[in-house]
Amino acid sequence: MDHLILLFLLLFAVAFADKESQKKPQNLSSDNSSHKRLKRDWIWNQMHIKEEIDAPLPHHVGKITSSVRNNNAKYIIEGEYANTIFKVEETSGDVYAFERLDREKKAEYELTALIIDRRNNQSLEPPSKFIIKVYDINDNVPVFVQKVFNGSVPEMSPVGTSVTKVTAVDADDPTVSGHATVTYQVIKGDEYFTIDDSG
Repeated sequence: MDHLILLFLLLFAVAFADKESQKKPQNLSSDNSSHKRLKRDWIWNQMHIKEEIDAPLPHHVGKITSSVRNNNAKYIIEGEYANTIFKVEETSGDVYAFERLDREKKAEYELTALIIDRRNNQSLEPPSKFIIKVYDINDNVPVFVQKVFNGSVPEMSPVGTSVTKVTAVDADDPTVSGHATVTYQVIKGDEYFTIDDSG
């Protein structure tokens, strides 16, 4: 009987010790944890700006932000018109335009965002490209593609006979509703001729 009680206590002690070992967090070696690199990402607002903004310069375009946490971090931008038209505030990542932009001259700008350690100029994150898009305003009038359009029609032609076709173009963004829509109107001779929206 004493042997059975002793055996039971021994089994109970082994089971209890096993449960306690499962509760303890596993001790990862420093080698394993030292090789794990936290994934970092660039994060920023969509970069866009309206053309021809009638407000004092500079104009705020957007913000580049990295998840890197480093008190010596400094933001830099590179690429076309970086540090001329576009500049970045090195501590906040705010991007500004220092000129009024015209979408009809250039609709978008490609730049590269960098974050470096100001003490040694070492990159803290791989560089990332981004685009600043210039939003259209309806600031252009339609223009005829040639000065004179000649047409002719035989006499006694039935009503609705085609005489000629005219074409005008608008430099504004055709993807923005109504900005590049062209309509036509006869302002002299309208008692004899009409024109439709196709010209």
